[in-house]
Amino acid sequence: MFEALLQQTQAAAPALEPTAAAAIAVGLAAFGAGYAERGIGAAAMGAIAEDNDLFVNGLILTVLPETLVILALVVVFLV
Repeated sequence: MFEALLQQTQAAAPALEPTAAAAIAVGLAAFGAGYAERGIGAAAMGAIAEDNDLFVNGLILTVLPETLVILALVVVFLV
């Protein structure tokens, strides 16, 4: 019975098209970067309010999560 069922099934296909999977990857990377920047930005602004010398450090730490989105866009162009 199971052999007949296995013979009737078609070849396995991917659940998502490659372009759809790439779009989901970019969307999730952007969501993760935004979530990370939420806490980092608030902490950086608080630190800068107390000491202006921390501006460069705060800027670098705020921009750092955006590299996730850039890398996700690279993956899109590779797929």
